[in-house]
Amino acid sequence: MRKLTLAVLLAAAPLMAFAEGDMIAVDSELGTTEEAVQAKLVEMGYEVRKMDMEGGMIEAYAVKGDQMLEVYVSPETGMVTKVGED
Repeated sequence: MRKLTLAVLLAAAPLMAFAEGDMIAVDSELGTTEEAVQAKLVEMGYEVRKMDMEGGMIEAYAVKGDQMLEVYVSPETGMVTKVGED
């Protein structure tokens, strides 16, 4: 039984790594301009609905499937500082 479980986990590992690569989290790097952030989100499969500057941060509203995100990015570092789901 242990061998079967291990085999299943090893077979699924590349799929899990791929899925994690498309997730947006705090400290993910998206870019230092609105255009760069939008391009990265589109590359990750998101539809960008709105881009804005708020409180000195780049703010992006993006949708992927039924997941709706509000993402804040530092224009100095290009790193995500906050992610909110709607």
